[in-house]
Amino acid sequence: MPIADLGDRKLHYIRRGEGAPLLLIQGMAGHHAIWGEPFLSLLEQDYDVVAFDHRGIGESDRADEPFTVAEMADDAAKLMAAVGWDDAHALGISMGGMVAQELAVRHPDRIRTLTLGCTYAGPGGSLEAPGPLRMVEAMNTGDVAKILRAGYEANLSPAFRADESRFKQFTDVSLSVRVPSPVILMQLQAILRHDAVAGLRNLDVPTLVVHGTEDEMIVAANGRHLASLVPDARLETMDGVGHLFWWEQPERSAALVRAHAR
Repeated sequence: MPIADLGDRKLHYIRRGEGAPLLLIQGMAGHHAIWGEPFLSLLEQDYDVVAFDHRGIGESDRADEPFTVAEMADDAAKLMAAVGWDDAHALGISMGGMVAQELAVRHPDRIRTLTLGCTYAGPGGSLEAPGPLRMVEAMNTGDVAKILRAGYEANLSPAFRADESRFKQFTDVSLSVRVPSPVILMQLQAILRHDAVAGLRNLDVPTLVVHGTEDEMIVAANGRHLASLVPDARLETMDGVGHLFWWEQPERSAALVRAHAR
């Protein structure tokens, strides 16, 4: 993977396709491979796609000190400059959706369109959900198999998980990039402090909000709350779909991004 030198740190990223610039911002404990080949292969048909690993993840520089969502947003803005982009379409999911919110609020002239998936805006929404509790309990055991199973069940809908063969693909992709536990905990701390509500109320960027009704990590009510904050935002609800909506429905997800960006 290429390395972007941001000045104060370096981030690894992948770059695929040709066309309008599209920045993909992953969530807590996520990395570039979690976008999945089906979704990326669809996006690269129309876009110059960049997906990166946050500070402390994979081959990106270590993260030894606590950080904020706003600081991760500044990382993303510096990354855009490093790859030669003045502006871009942006898709952020989960924690990455919070990063994308701050990116748009702090650097609105850099964002052509904003797609926010399965994410949370701050006060008025809720981070209470069964999935995170299930994952914390599994992490406390230190058993990798239990952690992977909990992550699979928390992030994907029962209907999708009915095909047990999909678990191996999930585990293979999840384990393909180094994700240190201390970095996950710092990401969680940043999430708990996230509050973009005031900035979103004044945001003048075309915004699409996407949320699955079976999301157990960030419940669907947060999608409605987020869409109500951003002027003229559109909410797209995916019935029966879990947290990783683009993993469950890559064709529909890519079509939504494409239609919004146009």
